[in-house]
Amino acid sequence: MNILEQLETIIADRSTADTSHSWTAKLLKSGKERCAQKFGEEAVETVIAGSSGQKKQLIHEASDTLYHLMVLLKANDVNLGEIETELQRRQKLSGMEEKDARTRDQ
Repeated sequence: MNILEQLETIIADRSTADTSHSWTAKLLKSGKERCAQKFGEEAVETVIAGSSGQKKQLIHEASDTLYHLMVLLKANDVNLGEIETELQRRQKLSGMEEKDARTRDQ
């Protein structure tokens, strides 16, 4: 089991924990919108760290972003297997073909 699979399991386990003891439970109980907002905040912090050239800060912020993405996925009943399937599908296309296909589907 890789670290993202382990994190998915931890988030699932903590989703039913006491909100006074678990940030994950508190965040999930706050709703999808709050989970999305927190992910967005962390993503912006990652962008800032990435453009500043501070490697340690980028690693820290990217870790926060991945965690909050995983919480957002949990809030929307999306699992890593579904993300992996989509990524595998995309490997069969060039980046430009995949982007064009998404544009047509919208």
